Amino acid sequence: MTKLTKTSLSPIVSTYLKGKAKVAIIGAGVAGSTIALRFSELGIDTTLIEKGDSLVNGPPFCHLHAGGNLYREISEQQCLILLQQSIDTAKVFPQSINHRPTIFAVPTTDKGDPLDLLPRLEKLRAKYTELVKKSKDNKVLGEPSQYFRLFDRAELEALLSLTLPKVAQTASDWLVAFAQQTDLAKLKYPVLLIQECGMSAFRFSAIASLAIARLPSCTLQLNSQVTGIKKYTDTNKWHLSYQSNTYHSGNAEQLSTTGVFDYVINACGFKSGEIDDMVQAKRQRIVEFKAAYVAHWSQCEGLWPEVVFYGERGTPQGMAQLTPYPGGYFQLHGMTQDITLFKQGLVASSDNSAQPSLPVHFMKKIDQQWPEHLVEERTLGSIEHLSQYIPAFSQATVSAKPLFGAQQIPGDDASLRTADVSFLGTDYARTEIVKASSALTAADSILKKLIDIGIVTDDLAKRYLNEHHFPITLQGDNDEIMAKAVALALERGYPEALAKNT
Repeated sequence: MTKLTKTSLSPIVSTYLKGKAKVAIIGAGVAGSTIALRFSELGIDTTLIEKGDSLVNGPPFCHLHAGGNLYREISEQQCLILLQQSIDTAKVFPQSINHRPTIFAVPTTDKGDPLDLLPRLEKLRAKYTELVKKSKDNKVLGEPSQYFRLFDRAELEALLSLTLPKVAQTASDWLVAFAQQTDLAKLKYPVLLIQECGMSAFRFSAIASLAIARLPSCTLQLNSQVTGIKKYTDTNKWHLSYQSNTYHSGNAEQLSTTGVFDYVINACGFKSGEIDDMVQAKRQRIVEFKAAYVAHWSQCEGLWPEVVFYGERGTPQGMAQLTPYPGGYFQLHGMTQDITLFKQGLVASSDNSAQPSLPVHFMKKIDQQWPEHLVEERTLGSIEHLSQYIPAFSQATVSAKPLFGAQQIPGDDASLRTADVSFLGTDYARTEIVKASSALTAADSILKKLIDIGIVTDDLAKRYLNEHHFPITLQGDNDEIMAKAVALALERGYPEALAKNT
C-alpha cells in the first residue's frame, strides 16, 4: 500500500469545495476525533482542541457492541441501533477491528435463562440480513446466517478431547480452548457464540492521528486547555480562549490563544459539563467512573474468543468478562463494586452545575496515578472473579496499570447505551456518546445541523450527508497504523500486545 503524505494528497484535497465556516471541537476523544475526521474529509475548516498529548486517550473500550448483547437489560431498540452503528464504524475504521466472536454464558447462579435472549438475537440477525442485502459492504460481521450460534453441553463436551486449533476454520474451533478450560458444570445451556468483534482503542487512536495529520482542513491543538468561551451577538461568533503548553529543550512554555469560530462542538466526554457551565447551558447528566484490568496468563494455549459470563450488575456475581490479546494478555471486567464498579463512582449533575462532581480520589486516579496496592488488589480480584469459571486462569498475574476513565450518560437513566448528541441554540452541540460506535452518528447529526442552518454550504458536504466519506482515513497504511498503535500503548504504560490484532 502506498504511504500517504501531504503532497500525495493534494490532488484529492484540491477537489473539495471548501466553505468559509470555522468549526471548533473541544476534546479529541473518540467523539471529537471522529467528528474532526468527518468534517475535515469534506474540507470543512475544523480546529480540534485537546488538553492531552494524543488523540483518543480516554475511557477504555474494547468492543463494537454489535447488537448490545453485553447488556441484557437494555431494550431491543437500543440493540438494533447499536448494530447499525457498529457496522458503520467497522466500515470506516476497519483496521481498528479485532475479528473474533464472543461467547456469552449464563452461570447456574444467575436468575436468567440463555434462551431469554433468543427473540432479540433473531431480530438482530434479521436486521443484519436486511442490511447485507442492501449492500454487500455491510457484511462486516461474517455471514448473516452465522451471526449467532447455540451450543449445548454435549457439543462442548465433544470438544474436550480435540487438539487445540491454531486457526479457526469453523465456529466450534473458537470453543475448544473455552470448553477445555471452563468448569462446564457451572453453566446453563445453551452457550451462545455471537459475532461481537473487538475494537482496539490504540489502533483507533493511531488511525485518527495519522489521518488528521494528513488533512489540511484540520488544525490540531494538543496540550491545549480551553479557559474561556463567549458568544458575541454583534458578530454571531464564538470566541474561544485556550492555553497551550509547548516544550523547548525540556522546558514548558505556555501560550494563550483566542480563536473565532462559527460553531462550537463540546466533545469533552465526562467533563462536558465544564464547557456547558462556561456557556451557562443547563444539562442533566450522569458520570460513572469505571476500570478494566490487564492480566497476563503465560500458560494460556489455543484460540480464545471474548468470553462473557452474565451476572447481575453491582452484586458479587456481576458480569465477568475476558477480552483476549496476543501472547496471553487479557483485559478484564467484573461488574462488581470491588472490580470495575466503585462505591460513590456514579454521580449526577446538580441545579448549580451541568458538571457532575466525582469524589477527589477518583479525580486523582484520572489525573495522576493509581496507588500500587490498589492496582494489585483490584487486578487480582478480577482474576479471581474470572477463575471461578475458568480455574486455570488463577495462574494469571498483574500485567499493567488499569485501563480506566469516567463515562458520561445524558439524562438520569444509568442503563442508557445509545446516545449521540444534543444541541443548544443554532451553533453549539454536545456529543454525548456512551459507546464508541455511536461517534459516527453524532458526527452525522451535527453535519446535518450545519447544513440545515446554512453554516456549511459546500456541495460536497451535501452530497455526502447521507453516506460516509473518509477517503484519507481509509487509505491508511496498515503497517504504519500498527507501529503507531504499539508506540501509543507503550507511551501510555501498557503492553504492546493490547495494540495488536487478536
